Amino acid sequence: MATPLAASDHQASPAASTAPRVLVLGGGFAGMFAAKALQRRLRRSAAVELVNAVNYFVFQPLLPEVAAGGVTTRDAVAPLRQLLPGVRVRQAQIHGVDADAKTVTVFQGLQRRPTVLPYDHLVIALGQDTDLSAVPGLDAHALQMKTLADAHRLRNHVIDKLEHADITALPEVKRELLTFVVIGGGFSGVETIGEMRELIDRSLSYYPNVDRSEIRLLLIEYADRILAEMPESLAAYTVKSFARRDVEVRTGVGVREATGTQIVTTEGEVIGARTVVATIGAAPAALLRRMDLPTAAGGRIQVRRDLRVAGREDVWAIGDNALIPMVDAPEDRTDFAPPTAQFAVREATQLADNLAATLQGEATAPFEYKSRGAMASLGSMRGVAHVFGVKVKGFPAWVLWRTYYLGFMPGFATKIRVAMGWALDWIIGRSTVQAGVSARQTTRYVRYRAGDRVFEVGNRSNGFYIVVEGAFELRDTDPETGEPRTRRVEAGGHFGERSLLGAGLRAADARAVEDAVALVVEAEDFRRLVDHLPIMQGYFTAYAKAKGFDAPRTAEDRGPASKQELPAERKDAEADSQAAAEAPPAA
Repeated sequence: MATPLAASDHQASPAASTAPRVLVLGGGFAGMFAAKALQRRLRRSAAVELVNAVNYFVFQPLLPEVAAGGVTTRDAVAPLRQLLPGVRVRQAQIHGVDADAKTVTVFQGLQRRPTVLPYDHLVIALGQDTDLSAVPGLDAHALQMKTLADAHRLRNHVIDKLEHADITALPEVKRELLTFVVIGGGFSGVETIGEMRELIDRSLSYYPNVDRSEIRLLLIEYADRILAEMPESLAAYTVKSFARRDVEVRTGVGVREATGTQIVTTEGEVIGARTVVATIGAAPAALLRRMDLPTAAGGRIQVRRDLRVAGREDVWAIGDNALIPMVDAPEDRTDFAPPTAQFAVREATQLADNLAATLQGEATAPFEYKSRGAMASLGSMRGVAHVFGVKVKGFPAWVLWRTYYLGFMPGFATKIRVAMGWALDWIIGRSTVQAGVSARQTTRYVRYRAGDRVFEVGNRSNGFYIVVEGAFELRDTDPETGEPRTRRVEAGGHFGERSLLGAGLRAADARAVEDAVALVVEAEDFRRLVDHLPIMQGYFTAYAKAKGFDAPRTAEDRGPASKQELPAERKDAEADSQAAAEAPPAA
């Protein structure tokens, strides 16, 4: 259930047409293809809108190649508005869903103002997040491969380690710098380490003090073999192919602990490594935990065979966030649709057909689909594929992989650019430039002119404010008398902590009453300081008592969703969140 919002929150303007409103949440494979299929199927008989944190679609299978420099960033993404003619695209962060009221609350714009979107039918296609908390230290020190920002970080990180290894005079440090570990032997892990090997090999000529024999690449998989979705013979070929390229594969072993310079395996072995990439830990999106919808043990939404959420006639779910049965009485995991792009696209088509049938008062059909196969790129012009029961490996599989995904990519222009990029990559060396993502500032100075708004009642809480110069004014309503009240905060004072330590929505209006400067601390960093620094916990407990509001809630009180809310959105929209952290808006 969505968190109730203040009376000042506004509702999206209703369309002039009385056509049913279909709202799609998420712009990944499932969401984008669902919106596309719905628009094609329904045309003018319904208004289709898609909400996503960023305004582009990411072609995730190409992320390892983006990290390795084999594909440029712009060729791994495509504008949603260009891909979805006729669909209204709204760039916003999704806050909550009220299935009973048939509304979705989003935060949009520079000020992250709340907007309530009504719907007649809702499609949830939010994908999955990552939770690495089961392994101590992994969340803090491991890189991931889920978003475009992740690919940029990995590329910059690998090049940074080569740069450092080329100049260090400490053998132990050099050994750690040149050890690269990938955890998880599924498609993402295999393709990531294959492309890392390619990037390193094609960069070594620029680093005269780094010899190829000094580099160690290690793939760790807890199961007894890698690529569990493929025939065992292809997994064995992958291991042999990696061995020829000096990539170690360790199966039947996991990671027990991680630091910034080493990992400890479940066998007790300590491996010095300053690069760890985790492709494990799939978890439900934080938003799903706040929805009043039935979920299975793993946190995925329970749906019926026609893709409607169990117990709901107007809410649908597809993609990684849905547990979709493919038989009437599912028992084994193979009785459910796997979380792959291939299935997500087919689910999107079936959903569009079923939703159209529902609007026309007709019967829906159960989701049925048989996989056409699976493919993986191993780097160095090698791959494995299992298509329609035929096993393909080596160079032919690599060509098949690229051909298939080239045809799968949305947009003719993107297909041409990627094909040309791949052709040039065979004959032109790769760049070792570090670019793309800079470190996120956790504190920053923000200047306001007199009269500038800082935030309003109902805004999402993005920061804690310490007044450096000038003065600010906060206006709210006394909860006992209902009378308006005003508080002035001058240099040395602070504001914004109440909502950060509570519900997460602003309870007051704040504006600068004279030219002013504030030091803004990011919300999550502020919460961590209060959670783990007793002096701050004590200070804010006493401050809350003196000001007459509830004492700060700890991380345990706030629940798991508070620790990492919408991480994928935050990573993909990193540049936007820097500017949008409640900076002064235009009038």
